[in-house]
Amino acid sequence: MRYPSFLKEGGSIGFIAPSFGCSQEPYYSAFENALKTFNDAGFKTVLGINCYKSDGVGISTYPEICAMEFNQAYSDPESDVLISCGGGELMCEILPHIDFDAVRNANPKWFMGYSDNTNLTFLLNTLCDTASIYGPCAPAFGMKPWHKSIEDAYLLLKGGKLVMSGYDYWERTSLKDEEHPYAPYNISEPTRYFFYLGNVMQKRMSARGRLLGGCLDCLGNLVGTRFDKVKEFTQKYSQDGILWFLESCDLNTMDIRRTLWHMREAGWFENATGFLIGRPLRFYDMTCDLDHYSAVTGVLGDLGLPIMMDLDLGHLPPMIPLISGSVAKVEADQEHFQIEMVLE
Repeated sequence: MRYPSFLKEGGSIGFIAPSFGCSQEPYYSAFENALKTFNDAGFKTVLGINCYKSDGVGISTYPEICAMEFNQAYSDPESDVLISCGGGELMCEILPHIDFDAVRNANPKWFMGYSDNTNLTFLLNTLCDTASIYGPCAPAFGMKPWHKSIEDAYLLLKGGKLVMSGYDYWERTSLKDEEHPYAPYNISEPTRYFFYLGNVMQKRMSARGRLLGGCLDCLGNLVGTRFDKVKEFTQKYSQDGILWFLESCDLNTMDIRRTLWHMREAGWFENATGFLIGRPLRFYDMTCDLDHYSAVTGVLGDLGLPIMMDLDLGHLPPMIPLISGSVAKVEADQEHFQIEMVLE
């Protein structure tokens, strides 16, 4: 696994929009404040050509141009790390135009984002053997004040923190809107984790393995495509085993179950050591008496591996930033979660 150099003091942060850009409120103002915050901290900011575009379908602009922006930014020494401007819907369409061979042969560079950015954070691992960061997109750094999770992501980019802990509360309803672009997370819900070994609930749990995963909405879409080299990747790192981290955005409970079934039957979980499952955006959905817990355990329970659920990961913030591709050790009980990431 290739690990990029961390951001140094006075270094350069590149911003690109392979998914949505920051053309509309509240994202425009939040992004502008994020740039100011980084500049005030002594960093140079380098903006890609698509950061403020919105003429695309489900992404900032035409797929070829989004891919061109990424290809250029990844190889350009002017930026030391890259942060995505946002999530979106159809980032998958840029993949045929990404030069993965060039990425594989270039000096590795951190790319950070989540949700639709799974299309890159995941494939950087499996196609280019290069670590990435599943973490907040650029506008999140424009909030006032920063939540601890944003501080954690900042410290991770600088290499100053590789052991992360869960957060006490999470946000069910956001206060961020056009009139309040800098609103911090509305953390009102107490955090509680749920653990299963098979289909039996546990009070404590631990797991270890090489982190791999992202947003289920995107991962299920990659299964069986020419970009699907997951079995080769998991076989290469079978000695470590794969500790999957998974969360969802638009999927309802039936979608979650179908997607996990699809991934399992495609052989993606053959060398798994466990599953870290984030709170789904549709947290309270229930379809035909199926909730998001049974949607997961109904498919993964038979594997007899640790399943940790309602973790601080994904679309219901705050989110622990994760180095996808690193080797992680997790220790948790129902109120505490700690993950240590090792770059080996």
